[in-house]
Amino acid sequence: MAENPNNLAEAVVVAVPEVKNEVKLEFDEPNMKEAKSKLQMNHIVLPLVIFSFFLSLPILFGIIWLFYVRQYDCEELMNLPKLQIGIAIGLIIVFFISNIVVYFRSRFPVLGLLLAMVPFIIMFIVGLGLVGSYKMEARGVPGSPAWLKMTVHDDETWSNIKSCIYSTKTCNDLISRTYMLKSYDFTSIKLSSVESGCCSPPSLCEMEFINATFWRKVNSPIDDSPTFDKDCNLWQNEETVLCYNCHACKEGYLRTIEGKWSRLGAFLVTMSLLLMISHLFLFMATMWEKYVG
Repeated sequence: MAENPNNLAEAVVVAVPEVKNEVKLEFDEPNMKEAKSKLQMNHIVLPLVIFSFFLSLPILFGIIWLFYVRQYDCEELMNLPKLQIGIAIGLIIVFFISNIVVYFRSRFPVLGLLLAMVPFIIMFIVGLGLVGSYKMEARGVPGSPAWLKMTVHDDETWSNIKSCIYSTKTCNDLISRTYMLKSYDFTSIKLSSVESGCCSPPSLCEMEFINATFWRKVNSPIDDSPTFDKDCNLWQNEETVLCYNCHACKEGYLRTIEGKWSRLGAFLVTMSLLLMISHLFLFMATMWEKYVG
């Protein structure tokens, strides 16, 4: 029995859309998976990009700080301002390289990582030297604790430093700040390392307080006393002498500049480690996004 031609035409019309839908589903499913994978990677890469950028901002503040404090504490006598300028210029280079690598990360991921890691590693090594991690091996590294101690205790250098401290009128400022105080009030105020070491005799000398820079000797010190106690013999009430020749003055000045350079070293070590970790994770995420995702 022959089939109706109209029924055959309807069957063909109905079947064709079903085939088309199957083909469409086959092509849409991989595309949807790929789009979903890219979206997931964007959720990882974008926070890393933002974090890397914000992580570079403290370097910018560190550069400003270095240029601001480079003329303080008579450090020009040891050529330390030149070192500060050198470190500041190096940090400017690090800042720009870090952000350029982040911007071009998708084009040159491997080259960008290598380009960023070199200044980060140099920054890390310089920071370790400034905090004194190399100990005696760092005596030739300007700004390291061993170098600072060796330089400050050099007689010729110290002669220039103590003249500089006197010219800054640190002790005169102490007098104007404390001229109304009595003995018991003066001993309770907080003095800087330079003020306590250079402007006043050591407390072990047990001198009678008249004012901040004038003390009356009560008992003469013993000659064979420790080095710190021998400062009692070096103390004089003359404005140009005071305790500028004392061991305590050298140690007070040394503590001041050591604290500054140690903080700078700790900053360099911390920032270099954080930037290395951030860029390494960003590189891994970029490579995953480019070749796997």
